[in-house]
Amino acid sequence: MYLYVKAIHIIFVVSWMAGLFYGVRLFIYHTEAQDKPEVERNVLTAEYVRIEKRLFNIIATPAMILTLLAGITMVYFDTTLMRANWLIVKLCFVAGLVAYHLKCQSIMEDMRHGKYKWTSFQLRLWNEVATIFLFAIAFLAVLKSAVDWLYGMAGLIAFAAIIMSAVKIYKNYRVKKGIK
Repeated sequence: MYLYVKAIHIIFVVSWMAGLFYGVRLFIYHTEAQDKPEVERNVLTAEYVRIEKRLFNIIATPAMILTLLAGITMVYFDTTLMRANWLIVKLCFVAGLVAYHLKCQSIMEDMRHGKYKWTSFQLRLWNEVATIFLFAIAFLAVLKSAVDWLYGMAGLIAFAAIIMSAVKIYKNYRVKKGIK
């Protein structure tokens, strides 16, 4: 039974991450739509509000809940997991990902009410935070080593720096080419 629950856990992790990645991408487009002429802006804004709400209410949030429930069920079936240091570290990253998800919902609510506190560039950087959480969680789950997590953190920081640099380089490229 444990392996079936583990498979369900993986499936919903993938769904949750897809929802988060796509959701923040929609936030970027939603923010950029505010620079369009009024008629186009109004149509796009209404559509983005509708899509974002559906994405979070129908896919991302249920997938998050089912991911967490499947994870708890896995621990229920194998209580020795709670003594594994790597799992404690992983759960800290999972808590961070849940906080990330909740912040995304807050950003979505603000935008729905016409409050655009983030630039599209800031949202592009924010989108990469989920990638960093994903890498940390996946490596901990696969390697099952809290001892090596210090090396992993160093690698994660380097990875984050590379991703953030890539976003900055892409922004400069877009500005140079006049791409919105």
